Amino acid sequence: MSDEPQPQHGAGPQEGAPGEPGKKQKRGRTGWRRLVPTWRMVLGTFLVALLLLIGFFALGYYLVKIPPANAAATKQSNVYLYADGSQLARDGEVNRENVSLSKISKDAQHATLAAEDRDFYGESAVDPQAMLRAAWNTATGKGRQSGSTITQQYVKNYYLGQEQTVTRKAKEFFISIKLDREKSKDDILEGYLNTSYYGRNAYGIQAAAQAYYGVDADELTVGQGAYLAALLNAPSEYDVIAHPENKPAALARWNYVLDGMVAKKWLTPAERTGVKFPAPKQAKGSAGMSGQRGYLVQAVKEYLTSNKIIDEDTLAAGGYRITTTLQKPKQDAFVKAVDDQVMDKLDKKNRKTDTYVRAGGVAIDPSNGKVVAMYGGIDYTKQYVNNATRRDYQVGSTFKPFVFTAAVENHSTTGDGRMINPNTVYDGTNKRPVRGWSGGAYAPENEDGYSYGDITVRTATDRSVNSVYAQMAVDVGPDEVEKTAVSLGIPSNTPDLTASPSIALGPATASVLDMAEAYATLANHGRHGTYTLVQKITKDGAEVVDLPSHDTHQAVSREAADTTTSVLRSVVQGGTGTAAQAAGRPAAGKTGTAEEDQAAWFAGYTPDLATVVSVMGQDPDTGAHKPLYGALGENRINGGAYPARIWAQFTRTALRGTPVSDFDLQLQPGAEQTQTPTTEPSTPDTIGGQDDDGGTSDGQDIQGQDQGQSQGQTEGQTEGQTEGQDQGQSQGQTEGQTDGGTTDGGTTDGGTSDGGTTDGGTTDGGTTDGTSTGGTTDGGTTDGGTNGTIAGTNPFGRAPHRRS
Repeated sequence: MSDEPQPQHGAGPQEGAPGEPGKKQKRGRTGWRRLVPTWRMVLGTFLVALLLLIGFFALGYYLVKIPPANAAATKQSNVYLYADGSQLARDGEVNRENVSLSKISKDAQHATLAAEDRDFYGESAVDPQAMLRAAWNTATGKGRQSGSTITQQYVKNYYLGQEQTVTRKAKEFFISIKLDREKSKDDILEGYLNTSYYGRNAYGIQAAAQAYYGVDADELTVGQGAYLAALLNAPSEYDVIAHPENKPAALARWNYVLDGMVAKKWLTPAERTGVKFPAPKQAKGSAGMSGQRGYLVQAVKEYLTSNKIIDEDTLAAGGYRITTTLQKPKQDAFVKAVDDQVMDKLDKKNRKTDTYVRAGGVAIDPSNGKVVAMYGGIDYTKQYVNNATRRDYQVGSTFKPFVFTAAVENHSTTGDGRMINPNTVYDGTNKRPVRGWSGGAYAPENEDGYSYGDITVRTATDRSVNSVYAQMAVDVGPDEVEKTAVSLGIPSNTPDLTASPSIALGPATASVLDMAEAYATLANHGRHGTYTLVQKITKDGAEVVDLPSHDTHQAVSREAADTTTSVLRSVVQGGTGTAAQAAGRPAAGKTGTAEEDQAAWFAGYTPDLATVVSVMGQDPDTGAHKPLYGALGENRINGGAYPARIWAQFTRTALRGTPVSDFDLQLQPGAEQTQTPTTEPSTPDTIGGQDDDGGTSDGQDIQGQDQGQSQGQTEGQTEGQTEGQDQGQSQGQTEGQTDGGTTDGGTTDGGTSDGGTTDGGTTDGGTTDGTSTGGTTDGGTTDGGTNGTIAGTNPFGRAPHRRS
């Protein structure tokens, strides 16, 4: 037997393989390792992809040719239509003048590069890294980013279009590379400066220099060039004349441009310090946009661009047919109402203040949010700024209803625990310090220093009593008031919309359109839907643009909105807004007056139409705000006078032929119950009244009126009918005047029927309904009386404000 070891049965394979003694046999990849690609596979895939990419690049470069100039160089017109299809306007006129690069100041050239492409002269025609970054930011919701070099932007402006498609971007990429090889950087910069859109219908820097500063492009200073460069980012939005509320954003962009010039050593730090912002001149609209047409087109463009329906460059290229929601008969009625009530009564030769008078108005159908009429100003060719959309005049006491809505919505109570409703009693003493506010002392002054003592919320609204509403804002919480206003439709970025007690007095500078949207929400029982100005857009006969759906939601409860409506009905029936009765419709509304009488407002609605009107003071040459003292021969211009008269005439005409419908209101529980304070109010300084086309004359006993008014309202509301409520209020006011007595006058109780009491008691055949106790002042009303309130010393850094 051999001494060599014998292989054991079942033993595994021996090391090595036949012919390869001592070597291990290679084992195959098993399990999850089979799913992991090898380095050879990765390298192979990368090389194939690289070859394909090079191939596609070569193919694209070969196939894509530099095309002739596109329609941007021969701009088409956009056609704007009324809702019925009739033509409103056509904006085909092009303001363009090409100049050579040598005719553009170096400062303006450098400013443009600092704003748009600081490494233009040293970089390639495209920047893939910037393009990828822009695509990522857009995809992740950080806003649409450009990511384009000046070469790419020039190609888009001159050779292609503004549409955001993959095909267009691919063409832009290849044409930019070819163009960079065939043209010098100077040629490309010159082309870019001559084709860019700067707003004000100005195409190219020469037209822009004339439109904004009245100079040629070679005369542009550092500051002027930097502003024009800033405009490239948002042409119309950064026009500080058309949109003064956007000046902070425009200044930020202007400073960014100047800082870029310093960074590139085109400007020294010392020179940078000496540059002051050069305010552009007042703009003039083109002749084809005279009258209201220019304002309406401007508003439609802003609606499309701000809602990101069509971007500004694409819209400027033209070719669209845009059907608006504006109704021509209502539009004509608005113009006639403003002319009849204000413009035809101006005496500009003998009263300088009459040259300051401007007006703005918007009417919205509350059921669908459609803007059916808009009044923008005296004439687009004479005043470029749209008074209906500008956000630089204080809204005054038209903001007060939002405070009360917030109170009902949040089930707010007074400092001593009483639920806030229309009949809750507050202390209306002049300069009464608000209680419960930790932000500093605040004691607003009532109009003309009047003190009302014990007064209900309803009557405080009728008389626009500041001390009551400032305290109510604290009781509700200023932050909740701001939240409610935004829910109703006031933009959250509205200038001076600040959560403090003064919010109740209306220092915020919302536009007429903003206020109309918010009041339309109240008219629609608290359901809010963003306004709309456009109902269809077509191009080449096809609908090419999708419009956002008009979805509504319950912004505030129906009880909150409807209870506010019931209070605002009182303002029209017997408060500062009685002139609105001339509309001949059930109406609710509120007057307002801005600081120093620079603007007067009436915001109101019927069940079918919400309309806001503002009469404003503006210097026609400088654009500065101006007080309206003495305008139209009146000591003051307040919301219950000319704005309410415009509102009444327009509403009567606009709704002519439609059935008269009454408000269907669901009031908050307990709204008919008077809530008296548990402590005695401060002793009033004086007892007086505010009058504004039908207010109370001096010496009326407010406390007695409130007592009777509350009794009458309780009787009427118990029956559950609005008519009963109105009768109860009328009866209550009469009883209040009898119980409380009157001194030196009294009031005309009950308002008017189909007319309104102005200049002697009647207008359009209206008659006083009720009795006049103790005589009347000037025939039942004091025409053009004080309307508004002075906010007094404001601890929040603003000057005193006049409100009504």
